[in-house]
Amino acid sequence: MSVTADERVAPPYGIICKQFQRGGVVPFLGAGASLTVHGDDVKFDGNDPKFLPRADELSDWLADECEFPPNEQHDLAKVASYFQVRATREELVDYLRQVFSRDYPIGAIHRFLAEVPKPMLIVTTNYDDLLERAFEEAGKPYHLVMYPDSDELAGAVLWWKPGVKEPERHAPSVLPLNVDEATVIYKMHGSIRRAEEQQKWDSFVITEEDYVRFLSRMTAKGGAIPSRFMLHIRNSSLLFLGYGLRDWNFRVMLEKLRRTFGRDDAVSPPSDDDDAEPLLAAQQGTKRSWAVQWRPSQLERILWDSRNVQIFDQDLSVFADALRKKMKS
Repeated sequence: MSVTADERVAPPYGIICKQFQRGGVVPFLGAGASLTVHGDDVKFDGNDPKFLPRADELSDWLADECEFPPNEQHDLAKVASYFQVRATREELVDYLRQVFSRDYPIGAIHRFLAEVPKPMLIVTTNYDDLLERAFEEAGKPYHLVMYPDSDELAGAVLWWKPGVKEPERHAPSVLPLNVDEATVIYKMHGSIRRAEEQQKWDSFVITEEDYVRFLSRMTAKGGAIPSRFMLHIRNSSLLFLGYGLRDWNFRVMLEKLRRTFGRDDAVSPPSDDDDAEPLLAAQQGTKRSWAVQWRPSQLERILWDSRNVQIFDQDLSVFADALRKKMKS
C-alpha cells in the first residue's frame, strides 16, 4: 500500500534542531542527498552530465561503456570492478572525474548544514564536493578528512586543515583533530579533488575490491574511521540523509557502528601509538537516531526499524527548509 503525503509522519524538527544547536547530532549523507529531481524518462549521459547520477544510472552508463554483460548492470560495485578489468584503474578514475568534477547545484540540505552555527562532524559516502562548496560559499571554515583508496596510503587518512592545499597523513587511531573546534567533513568513501594540483588525491571506494578493503579496515585494529570520530559518534544522535538500505556495503557499515555502540567496555583516550586500540565505546541506548529518505520501500522501513532508527518519508529539500525555519524561530 502506498503512503500519501498527508499520511506521512513529520520528523521531530524541534528535537533535531536542539541537537544541532548543542552539537549533539552527526549527519550521514548518502547519494540521495546530492540528487536533483529528474524524470525517469531523462537518461543520464556521463559524457555530458547535466545532473549527478543515482547509483543505478552511473552503473548503467559505465556498463554501456565497457560492454558489461546484461542482467546485472545495476550493481555499481560489480560493474566498476569489471570496467577496471577491461580498462585500468586510471581510466575508471578519469570516467568518474568526468562525472563528479562539475558545478552541480548545491542542495538545500548542504546549505542548511553550512548555516548551522555549532561545529559538527559530517560523514558522507558521496564523491561530489557539494558540501565543501556550500561551506566555502557560506564563508565557514571546515576540516576535510578523506579515506584514501591507494595501497601506498593504506592505514592512513588524509587531513586538509581549513584553507590549506596539501593534506597531512595520519593513522586513524591518532588523528589529532578536535571535532568541537570547527566542522569536520569526513569523506568515508573518498572524494573528487577538482583543482589540477589536487587531482593526485582523488579517491574512490567504488569497486567490489575497494569495498572489501575498506570494510576489512573498519573491522581491523586501528580502523578506517578515526578514533576521535568514533567517540563523537558514540555520544551523538545520528541523522541519515538520503541513504537506502539496499546496498550491502552500507548495511555492513551500520552493523559495525551498531556493534561499536553495543560494547560495554570502557575506552581509553587516544595514544601516540599508531597501533592504539580505537575509541570504541559503550552503548548509545539513550540516543535517538533518524533517517530521512524519499519514498523508502517497505523492506527499507523494516531494516531501519530493526536498527532502532526512525525513518521518515520526505524530500530532503523540504526537510532542510523546515529545519531552517525551526532553527530561526
